[in-house]
Amino acid sequence: MSTEVMQENSLLKKTNSYEVKEHPQSKRLYHIDIERGVIKAFLDRAKEEGMTVQHLEYTPYARRIASDYLLELTGNDFQHTLRDIIHDRETGGFTTGLRDVTLEKDDYVIFATALTHLVGTPNFDAMTGKYYARFTVNHTDSSDSYLRQAYRLFTLHTDGTFVDEPTDWLLMMKMTEENAIGGESRLLHLDDWEELKKFSSHPLATHKFTYRAPKSKNVDQEVQRATFFNEQNKPCICYIDQFVYPDTIEEAKYLKELSDSMENDKSLIELKLPVGDLVMLNNLFWLHGRAAFEVDPKLNRELMRQRGRFAEI
Repeated sequence: MSTEVMQENSLLKKTNSYEVKEHPQSKRLYHIDIERGVIKAFLDRAKEEGMTVQHLEYTPYARRIASDYLLELTGNDFQHTLRDIIHDRETGGFTTGLRDVTLEKDDYVIFATALTHLVGTPNFDAMTGKYYARFTVNHTDSSDSYLRQAYRLFTLHTDGTFVDEPTDWLLMMKMTEENAIGGESRLLHLDDWEELKKFSSHPLATHKFTYRAPKSKNVDQEVQRATFFNEQNKPCICYIDQFVYPDTIEEAKYLKELSDSMENDKSLIELKLPVGDLVMLNNLFWLHGRAAFEVDPKLNRELMRQRGRFAEI
């Protein structure tokens, strides 16, 4: 994407409480620096009000109250800024973080919850039975998907493929990282994919494939989904290679060629995300995955995920 496009559609801004910058790794993303004093005041207010992670899990309205605490410190325009970025087809994503104000994981959850509830509503995450999921990646693993397997490529995909509910956005936050080399978040904006037109206009592009989740996801339903669909006259995608069940060799070849094309696209980003930072993406036109780690018996990474639907505006 050219600098001219970014400037034309720019949401860059600076206020007394936060600044929206162009991301140093990609003109498709923004980075939001929230003032350290604002972050500290937010966390202090949450603590004063007895807001714990357990309280957020048990009391859904408390998650909206967390958002309100943040808005009191940033101004209501902050909510409009987040929504404008996530809905903007030219960008659709941002990073932000706690800027080393805290290293407490519960604070990470509270902060991320305040952000997501300004954009929409997280879906129930059946894998953990909560509105969010925390999971680790270690040296050894016996899981039934690539999510926790450290030493292989976690291929590009979108979330929510195997559930019958909207999954419009995705947040991923790095909670812990020790003895980790590699494992970068791999991202691809659909409009930067060189062969988008080839695959989105293919006869199988709108064919409804069957998706089934592995047992670890705790989802028993089977859903049928088209790989490509349109939103506001722009192509969007719903795809993951692990859980899609083609019925013919022709269908399997289409899916393999599609995946291979995305994995080898020159516009793919390998995002560096520090501990305490998060990335939030529009799940309709951003694909994500993870690079392989270098082998280390002491490898330890923990991530948090929230994903859900947009607020009705």
